[in-house]
Amino acid sequence: MRKLWAVGLILLGVSSLSQAAPAVDEIIKGSLKKIDARLSAVSIKPAEMEGMYAVELNTGELLYSDAKGEYFMVGQLFRLSPQEGFVNLTEGKRKQQRLDQLAKVESKDIIVYPAEGERKATVTVFTDVDCGYCRKLHKEIPQLNAMGVQVNYLAFPRAGIGSNAFNVMESIWCAAPDMRNELMTRAKNGQKVDRSSCDSPIASQLMLGQAVGVTGTPALVFEDGTLMPGYLPAKQLARALKLQ
Repeated sequence: MRKLWAVGLILLGVSSLSQAAPAVDEIIKGSLKKIDARLSAVSIKPAEMEGMYAVELNTGELLYSDAKGEYFMVGQLFRLSPQEGFVNLTEGKRKQQRLDQLAKVESKDIIVYPAEGERKATVTVFTDVDCGYCRKLHKEIPQLNAMGVQVNYLAFPRAGIGSNAFNVMESIWCAAPDMRNELMTRAKNGQKVDRSSCDSPIASQLMLGQAVGVTGTPALVFEDGTLMPGYLPAKQLARALKLQ
């Protein structure tokens, strides 16, 4: 599905659906079905660019369409501001999308490393037990906690469902809540975690990560919805969070 939107900017010609004048959202939805029957729009709203509409897909991706559903633009939409320069309007929408989607995750499905004392920031981390930089970040969680940063872990086994990383992470999430942090540390240290299975959230968290734009690990989501891919040392991360 993601290959469909791999190109940064595409224009797709779509034939008119009818001589009648149905609502704009119905026209755009019909055009999407002509492109791929699996596509559907969960939100269609006027975009900042006159005559265009921001379309949020069921895949979590965002694109733009004209009112006739004849032209689609995939990529980033920028507005030139005399005060701020180029403003990424697409990322602004994506931030809110990420927050909305993360808000749907049940607290019982999150592995939490709480801040020491006053919580000054929270970072959601999509992690993989087989990822070297994830392991490096994991070793720095005590530093982050000491600086007032709470770290929330969600699973993102890069090798996919049924992989070794998937199975290990499922075993961690299927353990008793008071054992998960310890088992995560064991796995990140390359130690064996006994296999167990349950109705785990690993697959849904993997799909959630893909929907919010995660392509590798670690991937950090800040409280304002900003997605930051890759590893940052604890002190640099604290600066990015404006704690220093």
